[in-house]
Amino acid sequence: MSYGSAGDGRLSKNDRREAAREKAKALREQQRKKDLRNRIFLFGGLGVVVIAIGVAVTLIIVSAIKPAGPGPQNMASDGLTVSQGFVATTTPSQAADAEPTAPTPDYSTGVVDIQVYVDYLCPFCGQFEATNSEQIGQWIESGAATLTTHPLAILDRGSLGTKYSTRSANAAACVANYSPDSFYDFSALLFKNQPAENTEGLDNAALKGYVTDAKADKVSQIEKCIDDTQFKDWVSASTARALKGPLPNTDVEKVEGTPTVLVNGQQYSGSLTDADAFSAFVLQVASEAYSTATPTPTPEPTVAQ
Repeated sequence: MSYGSAGDGRLSKNDRREAAREKAKALREQQRKKDLRNRIFLFGGLGVVVIAIGVAVTLIIVSAIKPAGPGPQNMASDGLTVSQGFVATTTPSQAADAEPTAPTPDYSTGVVDIQVYVDYLCPFCGQFEATNSEQIGQWIESGAATLTTHPLAILDRGSLGTKYSTRSANAAACVANYSPDSFYDFSALLFKNQPAENTEGLDNAALKGYVTDAKADKVSQIEKCIDDTQFKDWVSASTARALKGPLPNTDVEKVEGTPTVLVNGQQYSGSLTDADAFSAFVLQVASEAYSTATPTPTPEPTVAQ
């Protein structure tokens, strides 16, 4: 058996220790470089995320400060007025957040001014409409009264997330904007086919079907307006105005429930299911306006004989 010498490739204890230190140093350097690369990638990724968040926040802020689109034409008072022959009063479009501008009615003419604030999902509004639509229609046709309808969206919570109150009010605004003389018939159809609360309400296809049934003009534009909920900002703003008040041309401060019905500025608080009660109220208010507007004749002086 032979034994090798110190120079035959075998390392001494000190050499092995030194080699181990060098290897550990190389490994540490390798890990340091790896950690450095990871930090660079991490910060780079965070930078992208921060930029993306910044862009998103900017878009949200810009959207929040972007002015709402204009309201519908022919509803400057936040409602549409129909008079003799069911002809709509035309008015220019206003900003969605503009204050309503309603002309001061002249009650001395004998034409009764009827204003109704309604939500198309409101069952009480449906009762009032079913009870009084026929006689109100007769008054309008004869020129004895005008009717202004203010669509509101108060009951969105009652349509299982479909926001039917907003969608139906928007649809009414679409018709008012593009085919105002069809508004009266379209509004009547919404009540005639009124869905129950706590249902999804009518879908857009049904709303568009009633546009056709009302013989509206510019049907394709109205349908797009309904699908896009073009006037949803106006619906929200006009509803807030009605709930906050004041209501034009009346001492009634604000809408506290629907329907809110005003006759020559006086609020009707009688039965919603008694046509005679409403007719009597209208006659009383009209008589008061007439007696106030008609001066008492001055007696002729007596000439002494």
